[in-house]
Amino acid sequence: MQIQEIIRSHVLVIGSGGAGIRAAIEASGYGTCILVSRTIAGKGGCTIMAEGGYNAVMNEADTIADHFADTMKGGAYLNDQDLVHTLTKEAPDRMQDLISWGAVFDVTDSCTICQRPFGGQCFPRTCYAGDRTGHEMMVTLMERLYNSKVRVFHEIAVFDLIVSEGRVTGALGLDQKGRLYCFLADATVLATGGGTRVFDISTNSMSGTGDGYAMGWRAGAELIDMEQVQFHPTGAVYPWDARGRLVTEAVRGEGGILKNSLGERFMSRYDPERMELSTRDVVARACATEIMEGRGTPHGGVWLDVTHLPARSIEERLPVMLEQFLKYGVDIRTEPMEVAPTAHHIMGGLRIDPYCQTTLPCLFACGEVAGGVHGANRLGGNALAETQVFGMRAGESAGKTVKREINVPDSQVATAVEMFGDFLAGNVLPDQVKREVQRAMWNGAGIFRNKAALEETKATLDALSRRKLKALDPSGFIDCCTTRNMIDTARFIVTAALLREESRGAHVRTDITQDWDNQTSPFGHTILTRIGATIERRRS
Repeated sequence: MQIQEIIRSHVLVIGSGGAGIRAAIEASGYGTCILVSRTIAGKGGCTIMAEGGYNAVMNEADTIADHFADTMKGGAYLNDQDLVHTLTKEAPDRMQDLISWGAVFDVTDSCTICQRPFGGQCFPRTCYAGDRTGHEMMVTLMERLYNSKVRVFHEIAVFDLIVSEGRVTGALGLDQKGRLYCFLADATVLATGGGTRVFDISTNSMSGTGDGYAMGWRAGAELIDMEQVQFHPTGAVYPWDARGRLVTEAVRGEGGILKNSLGERFMSRYDPERMELSTRDVVARACATEIMEGRGTPHGGVWLDVTHLPARSIEERLPVMLEQFLKYGVDIRTEPMEVAPTAHHIMGGLRIDPYCQTTLPCLFACGEVAGGVHGANRLGGNALAETQVFGMRAGESAGKTVKREINVPDSQVATAVEMFGDFLAGNVLPDQVKREVQRAMWNGAGIFRNKAALEETKATLDALSRRKLKALDPSGFIDCCTTRNMIDTARFIVTAALLREESRGAHVRTDITQDWDNQTSPFGHTILTRIGATIERRRS
């Protein structure tokens, strides 16, 4: 098998969501930049699907210190404080970038940006464009990208990073026909998004398969806190093909009320002070508990009700939700929505510093593939801000990397070609293995966890990792690589969940009793590398 094309650049950006595009725009000011997208750039990933908003201190009555405190408390104090300082300080500046590039956010009568309340925050600081905020951002970023000097490769799936003499020097990718591409670069930015497609019910697009976590780990980078998976409280449950589709937190931010099948506003039992605007981990567990204890709706959810709001407010501020549910035969102006928790976001990822440098030289990471910003639970609205703050920083850091001579990695290419031959000789189709991974993870590593179920899930995943994946022809190579990455990502989550013998943030161990709170926990980050897995112990 021959290499279809060898492409050289100063900076290589892998991923075309909000973080990747922002990184490429920034890096292009320092030299040649290539962006590689598994999908049509700007059409895949989670940013374009994000509905709720972008957190930034834009009001004189709000403060950076409050945004920092809310983020740390919401993240159960597992967050990297330097990263949180960076996020909260620079989010307003990156918002101004978007506005100066033409992004249109909702504004007040006095022409200031509208901000709505989101869970876990002491001030309404979530900027929005109706309930299509991510779409507005992506349209703006794509226009800026196409007016830059970035060269974009669409529909090429990167499947492994290239490592030479301890440095990342590029990546290998496949097109839809199974042809091999070699990208060589002085610096590489991973912006591949998340991986909650390893669960049976997920809000992620089909590209949310954990590729970046797996590629970074195989190359030798550290992963932290992979057990911290956020289950969004409100995903659609009916009809079947809509399961997991996000029902934005903006619904609750605009005054939506959660009720069980008895008509009770049940959040009064779980967080009577913040009610529906509690943090996502608390609301998700509350919804799951109501369902498990028999107070769920006919299709296994709870009710999310906005019928008490003026119809015009729903039409103006929640137009996407209104349209979405009308397609399901539900008019949210007059009847409640049926919702349940759905796998949504991985707070863990590649360990980075405030300049987005990973633990591997010349490899940078930003967006959901990077860990440490959100700790044990992400506040709604912080992810879109994260894409811009750390996307900009990753692009700048990568752009400043020293240029050097880089050779084609003949040995890694030979290993890849051997792997493709194994795929052609395999005996199990990837789709079958994916379904088994998703069922195992949903049943054994979901919202509530215990050692026995996690160990059983780990054994299942270990067995699946030994299956010989089958590609019917070269066009199936990508699917096999993706499935391999899904298995790896699922194993990271389970391995880390076994290490964290406490309940913290989104990670709940029902088999463990603890006498500490989040601030006094004896545990720090879980750390996964090729040579082992461990959890940090804090000094007393």
